Amino acid sequence: MLNWIRHAGTRALTACALLVAACSPSADTPAEPKTKFSIGWSIYAGWMPWPYAQQAGIVKKWADKYGLEINFVQVNDYVESVNQYTAGKFDGVTVANMDALTIPAAGGKDTSAIIVGDYSNGNDGILLKGAESLSAIKGRQVYLVELSVSHYLLARGLESIKLPITAVRTVNTSDADIAGAFTTPEVTAAVAWNPQLSTMKMAPGAQLVFSSADIPGEILDLLVVDTATLKANPNLGKALAGIWYETMALMQRQDAEGKAARAAMAKLAGTTPDVFESQLATTFLYGDPKAAVAATSAPALITTMARVRDFSFANGLFGQGATSVDAIGMSFPGGKTLGDPDRIRLRFDATYMQMAADGAL
Repeated sequence: MLNWIRHAGTRALTACALLVAACSPSADTPAEPKTKFSIGWSIYAGWMPWPYAQQAGIVKKWADKYGLEINFVQVNDYVESVNQYTAGKFDGVTVANMDALTIPAAGGKDTSAIIVGDYSNGNDGILLKGAESLSAIKGRQVYLVELSVSHYLLARGLESIKLPITAVRTVNTSDADIAGAFTTPEVTAAVAWNPQLSTMKMAPGAQLVFSSADIPGEILDLLVVDTATLKANPNLGKALAGIWYETMALMQRQDAEGKAARAAMAKLAGTTPDVFESQLATTFLYGDPKAAVAATSAPALITTMARVRDFSFANGLFGQGATSVDAIGMSFPGGKTLGDPDRIRLRFDATYMQMAADGAL
């Protein structure tokens, strides 16, 4: 299961990222034009199109079009991939929206989300034993990766039934250990993501009482790049958008070629085609660039990121120097901002998705 690490933005790891990002240049610091780029990725259903595209020659096709060399590099530990990006080892990385805010952006690294690839539509969930309603969670110990997207999902679930986060006591558990912990009788409540979630649902008496499908569009999976690098090398954004949408078109086909592409992604993920298909069933992929642009430009994204930053700030994920939720600025299409407009560190940039939608790549 270590190969399936996804959202794990714990306080200790975030603190590490803040240290390595302390000297990261901002977008105002000129970057040198270059032709070779590396993108970090970790295994998750919504990110498997990237390594598949590299294997299938789609990456090379689009990189060659713009005179570039792009290499997708696997990192088995999700947070380590984000830390390495934050430290400057990678030009871009696959990352969840909350972790993009709390690791590189919180550490001062100006980051642009140029591909909004999917949202979790049931890949993350809250499980209870011996109960069919979320309200039965009150007073229980809840096992989860603390200060991660699982913690955010728990907070949103409790909010939906008008309970404070203090209504439960969380027990920090690594994603590698949580499935095993849930098999023990004393653990009766947990929050996890797939594939662990699927395994845990099979435990005797287990019931899924709340999932990311109840908060659609809030747990987003992105491809982000260093903003200064993107400004100096806009062709990188064009190539990445071309790679993504060509691969999306192929993998979503229901013919033999589409099935073969998905099977190849499953193999790269170290799983079976059936398991991979089940992961895709709870992943809402933005395969159409027009839909991705619409989602990135919608007011709902600002509302989501406001919720995410409120949770993150309340739990100390902005670092000790942050005095308010406005400490980290975010920008959105149409010139809209959230937080300090003079300290924008996370940018949702629909430029290249729009170019794909317009057939202008």
